[in-house]
Amino acid sequence: MEPGQIPYLPRGVRLHRDRVRDAWVLLAPERAVSLDMVGHAVLSEIDGIRSFGEITAALAARYDASPAQIASDASGFLRALRDRRFLEVHP
Repeated sequence: MEPGQIPYLPRGVRLHRDRVRDAWVLLAPERAVSLDMVGHAVLSEIDGIRSFGEITAALAARYDASPAQIASDASGFLRALRDRRFLEVHP
């Protein structure tokens, strides 16, 4: 994913707290993906307004981590979600 691209959750996809399992999940019509703490941290930053570069910079600052490492890890995760149609990107 390029730094200038803006990721967003498409219509019908939402971040949800599953109280039964006490875990975060990404819900879509007839589908769900369980999230770990890292996945939740990345997806909670996606607002459809900020670019991927801005999101990774915010995460790097919050977790005192290397921006390059955050971008690399988050890019792979978001690419997998995009391939499964849980995520879309504005150019």
